[in-house]
Amino acid sequence: MKIIKLDATHSTNLYLKDLMSKTSLEDFTIVVTEAQTLGRGQMGTVWVSEPFKNLTFSILKDLTSVRMTNPFELNICISLAIYNALSKLGIPNLKVKWPNDILSGRSKICGILIENILSGSRMLSSVIGIGLNVNQKTFKDLLNVSSLSLLTGKIYDLDELLFLIQDELKNTFLKFGEKGAEFMKHNYETLLFRKDKPSTFKDVEGNMFMGFITGVSDIGKLMVILEDGVLKEFNMKEISLLY
Repeated sequence: MKIIKLDATHSTNLYLKDLMSKTSLEDFTIVVTEAQTLGRGQMGTVWVSEPFKNLTFSILKDLTSVRMTNPFELNICISLAIYNALSKLGIPNLKVKWPNDILSGRSKICGILIENILSGSRMLSSVIGIGLNVNQKTFKDLLNVSSLSLLTGKIYDLDELLFLIQDELKNTFLKFGEKGAEFMKHNYETLLFRKDKPSTFKDVEGNMFMGFITGVSDIGKLMVILEDGVLKEFNMKEISLLY
């Protein structure tokens, strides 16, 4: 497995994709940086990370031999891998906030940005960007954000943590091949933040409404039972979970 370490870069996802366009890379190649200046999150958000304190990296996954029927199955695998790695460290109250934020309690500790390389509708490979708050102690103007160090009082070795996550990613993809998509989806749904609890949502027009998360559809839409008892499915651009 190849690890490329950078002192600083705008985005590890962009760096890895550019490298892929120039040379052939082996499965699970990692680009990791001490300082990321233009880190990105879901829906065009910015991922802010204090240099030298956190894990900001991207990993290449070759999908040519992985039997996935839709991109959300990849999202499930990545979320479960991060969850499993952090569980081994004893991080408390871990949940997955749909689609793939990792929370401890109500605080976000990890964000994931997945960018797929396609041939038609077939996924050839994926660049998986992961930002994990590790040893950072302050988060200026950011609400509901924490780090492993704040949660446990420990200081973590970033290299050891990177290897742990890489191992869990490999194990999770192996399990996906052995157990299948439905088994993995069930495990993912058991970890969903606010599942089966009355929750407040906001739609793209700013309207707020109540509902109960029941799970995700096969293609990754959030399934919510509304106050009138109607089950409705939402994609990522249609809804946000407030709490």
